[in-house]
Amino acid sequence: MNFYQTEVRLRSFSRGFHLVTTEVLNALPEIKAINVGMLQVFIKHTSASLTINENADPTVRLDFESHMNVMVPENQPYYKHDYEGADDMPAHIKSSLMGASVQIPITNGQLNLGIWQGIYLCEHRDNASGRHIVITAFGN
Repeated sequence: MNFYQTEVRLRSFSRGFHLVTTEVLNALPEIKAINVGMLQVFIKHTSASLTINENADPTVRLDFESHMNVMVPENQPYYKHDYEGADDMPAHIKSSLMGASVQIPITNGQLNLGIWQGIYLCEHRDNASGRHIVITAFGN
């Protein structure tokens, strides 16, 4: 079994849900050498997250952002952690709800995603800098 790993800094994204599948694939070309295996992508932040969803229609990503903002609103009187602004605590909650990592099967050197699936960076802050992700692939 072979293991490959790299850490990359994604460029800064605006608040919202952004496809990063291409960035992940470009960062670890060794995926092409794996016939059967797994890919894990982990984000090293507590105010952004990762998920897998629709990769074709951009309105899905807009609807995700809209829904998350209704589900986890800003400026709640019970939030104590607001040192970095109104989006601070909601970003942490959203990150925990969405998750810090995704796992995807690798088959014949390619991610074995569904035809309409892609990896999202879920940016929950208004003014975030680039995010660091750790990409690990393993298999035969």
